[in-house]
Amino acid sequence: MMEEEEPRGGVTEEETPPREVNSNCNHTDDDVTSCPAEAPGLPATSQKPGPVVVQGNTQNPASEKLKRVCKWSITTYKCTRQALSEKLGRGSRTVDLDLERRLELLKDDRQRYDSVTKLAKTLANQLAQFSVTQKTLGDTFAELSLKTPTLHVEFGVNADTQRFLSKSSDTLTASVNAFTSDMNTLVNKTMEDTMISAKQYEAARIEYDAYRVDLEELNLGPRDAVTLPKLELAQRDFQSQRDRYQRIREDLSVKVKLLEDNKVKVLHKHLWLLHSAVAAHGLSCHSFLQQNVRRAAEHQDSPGVDAPSWLEES
Repeated sequence: MMEEEEPRGGVTEEETPPREVNSNCNHTDDDVTSCPAEAPGLPATSQKPGPVVVQGNTQNPASEKLKRVCKWSITTYKCTRQALSEKLGRGSRTVDLDLERRLELLKDDRQRYDSVTKLAKTLANQLAQFSVTQKTLGDTFAELSLKTPTLHVEFGVNADTQRFLSKSSDTLTASVNAFTSDMNTLVNKTMEDTMISAKQYEAARIEYDAYRVDLEELNLGPRDAVTLPKLELAQRDFQSQRDRYQRIREDLSVKVKLLEDNKVKVLHKHLWLLHSAVAAHGLSCHSFLQQNVRRAAEHQDSPGVDAPSWLEES
């Protein structure tokens, strides 16, 4: 039997298990291995120690809101100062002569059309009340015609007349109400929408003039390292306000032109309809009354209509 060769020094050398390179396992002195769970099918990656960069949100909502409030406050202050200076006659203002003239005419027309609408509404209410009174009077005449044989024809003629006039008044009232509705749409919707746009244009014009005055004041002052950034910012703000003002002015000019054309067409149509309704009411009433007059004349001319009174009989 062969003898085993002992190592030098009398110490037996034990085999140590091989270790993986770039392994995520943590080995302790007691050779107990602790490895993190790894996803199946994914290669093991090395984690290098070091600082971790966290991507933060550079836009703070509170900061952005504060900036908007500050910008709004500055703009409001400038616009208020510009409006007060214009009212006091100290500030200059941008004027579009053609558009200003058309807006003044529009305001005047709106006031007049609104007055016409209110008068037409009053007329329609009065015609409706008049029609109810005529109908009631006609019913009363008809009742008296049945209860008074000697005046049957007279009461009957007046009853028919009042009833016809009542029906004709109802037709005229409906036509006036239609005219009032169309005028109300024109005045309180179409023209009002244009007037709202005119108010927006005026606000944009004041804001534009406020930034224009600020830029003019900075241009008159000295130019150094402190004022040049302010001047550049004022130039950018002025250009932005100028573009906005011109855009609103062009939109308002187109809207006013369309309103002028539409106003003529609408009024041309509905004024003729109202006139036709009034003329038809007058002609129908005149024709009916003429027939009633001839009927009354024939009744008066017929013999034996009037019975002799008791004085004539005695």
